[in-house]
Amino acid sequence: MPEILGPALGTRPEGALTEADASRKVREMFTQIAPRYDLLNHLLSGQLDRLWRARTARILRPILQQPGGIVLDLCCGTGDLSFALARAGNARIIGADFAHTMLARAKQKREAFSSHRAGSASSSTQFLEADGLRLPFADASFDLVTSAFGFRNLANYQAGLLEISRVLKPGGSVAILEFTEPPEGLIGDFYRWYFRKVLPKVGGLISGDQTAYKYLPKSVSRFFRPAELASLMTSIGYQSPNYRVWTFGTVALHTAQRPSEVSFLS
Repeated sequence: MPEILGPALGTRPEGALTEADASRKVREMFTQIAPRYDLLNHLLSGQLDRLWRARTARILRPILQQPGGIVLDLCCGTGDLSFALARAGNARIIGADFAHTMLARAKQKREAFSSHRAGSASSSTQFLEADGLRLPFADASFDLVTSAFGFRNLANYQAGLLEISRVLKPGGSVAILEFTEPPEGLIGDFYRWYFRKVLPKVGGLISGDQTAYKYLPKSVSRFFRPAELASLMTSIGYQSPNYRVWTFGTVALHTAQRPSEVSFLS
């Protein structure tokens, strides 16, 4: 796997030289594209993003249905995974993101769900503004921490995993849904052509921010491959790291547990 202090330390948007620069640029990008974010997610994925989130929620249902469960959806964006998790069980869901405009959209969607569906599980989902590397929660607060297509945007991946471990209860689980580069071959080549040539143009045209949709394929290409992220989790101290690869190797769901007896790196 890549060295922890190597090129995959954390995301680095163009022009970002430090972690602070990277965080600021990521926040600015997502603030800019928030109004069209959901439309573009569904359009550019051919609606598959809905399927990926629903499948993730189904896999996590045994945790979500535990009495008194509490879940943190990290880098929640406009809340689509948070709502899918809420519908799959009885757990209390807290969505956290550091882009204010994304959270504003999530809250609007929550109110819309509540007004159209009496007693909707989504109505009890909470959203708050928080940095994924400095979470405002006490140690051992959550039974489950999730992230859908947001972990890749953290400025320091090791620090992010350590912060997740801090807020997880002993024995708690983490589930990270992320894009990944498919293997070489016809499908992989088509994916890379679409991701690098078509997606930035369509995304830029509709959102008005071509920079954000040029950043997306670059961030995926330099992110960990599934086996590499599993190795990083193991090296930090997580137990039973596992991953499921979907849709021709373009998306992976990573899961692991915080040990009951914890000895994570500091």
